[in-house]
Amino acid sequence: MFSKETYTERRRRLAEKVGGGLILLLGNDESGRNFEDAPYPYRQDSTFLYYFGLPYAGLNAVIDADSGESILFGDELSIDHIVWMGTQPTLHEKAHNVGVEHVMTSDSLRGVLDAARKAGRTIHTLPEYRSEHTLKLWRLLDLKPGDHKASVDLIRAIVDQRNHKSDEEIEEIERACNVTADMHIEAIRCVRPGMYEYEVMAALERVAAANNCTLSFNTICTINGQTLHNPYHGNLIKPGDMVLVDAGAETQMGYAGDMTSTIPADRRFTPRQKAVYDVQVAAHQAAVEMLRPGVPFIDVHNRAAEVVAQGMRELGMLSCSAQDAVESGAYALFFQTGLGHLMGLDDHDMENLGEVWVGYDGKPKSTQFGRKSLRLARPLEPGMVHTIEPGVYFIPELIDLWKKEGRFADQIVYSEVEKWRDWGGVRNEEDFLITDTGARRLGKKIPLTTDEVEAMR
Repeated sequence: MFSKETYTERRRRLAEKVGGGLILLLGNDESGRNFEDAPYPYRQDSTFLYYFGLPYAGLNAVIDADSGESILFGDELSIDHIVWMGTQPTLHEKAHNVGVEHVMTSDSLRGVLDAARKAGRTIHTLPEYRSEHTLKLWRLLDLKPGDHKASVDLIRAIVDQRNHKSDEEIEEIERACNVTADMHIEAIRCVRPGMYEYEVMAALERVAAANNCTLSFNTICTINGQTLHNPYHGNLIKPGDMVLVDAGAETQMGYAGDMTSTIPADRRFTPRQKAVYDVQVAAHQAAVEMLRPGVPFIDVHNRAAEVVAQGMRELGMLSCSAQDAVESGAYALFFQTGLGHLMGLDDHDMENLGEVWVGYDGKPKSTQFGRKSLRLARPLEPGMVHTIEPGVYFIPELIDLWKKEGRFADQIVYSEVEKWRDWGGVRNEEDFLITDTGARRLGKKIPLTTDEVEAMR
């Protein structure tokens, strides 16, 4: 944890920004994997962590935005808990460690909220992303299904605060990024034909564990890079394959790294692999060159898309200009995802609060295929941490659908696209901090260009 002063100041600023009423922040509970005493690995709610820093199950909190006081709700461990879990800090000790003076039992929370409602005070809540949160809110606030409306004032106050990383947060994120880079370097070194995907995954995840880190998300390690979030790891890696690895480390404080590498199974890229891989790298580098305060991230995305489209044009797959392909949306046959997302206590920071507030500052998202997957579009500001991860993906089912529908038939040369339908997908990803004058890559550099990757092979 950071110092108690850090958490006290964060809560003070939040209360001041919200301006009045009670702020209800729900912590996460244990969740049984297949029965109650065999839970999934525990992870505290990130917003709760940000303001209270306590990585323990069974806690909830209220911040009084009028008085500035905070109350931590929980229960002391019984002897049965201690027998199985060992000695833990008391509830008062947990509260003291993060600068909270008032503690109450879990059962007391309902009474505090009832009193506030009777007094006509506003109770600010966040969107729920777990069923346990939904059930808690129904019980605590006498809600029925569909009744809950999250507080936009609270969401915007939290987004504004968490979007700007402090020096101590940046230090922790950089630690996660350094471990993440080591994970990818290990993967680049070890990939060989004859291995299974799960063997590569085991090697890189060992690096996280050896550095006292967990994973910031479920590892993607696949020879089918065209499947954007591929959870399967059972394929045999064959000569001529490429392995896409998307993986990140999470520190004990909950801060994340998130990087992607695409690795040839052989010691060298084939000319056919290199032709598309180099387009992705060019798009990546063009995006990085634009990073600075005040630049709308949607413009950075469009620039990367333009470079991808130009590369596809040079390979004969587009008959129109790159600019026309980006404007019409034809480019999204090859680049279906967004360019990047914010990062911090989550690998996709604060997305449980709603992309329209986190990445768009309340402005509407595009509904166009490709752009609708862009999670960040707002102007960049100092202190923001985000990813850069353009990709080029040949998805046979998408090619077949667009070709059948005649979509963009005057811009896409489907006869040429068909020659690449088995190519797969490529993505490389790095993490950046926006500074006062530009941007800085976080973490050790991992190989990006074909020359850099081959030098490590």
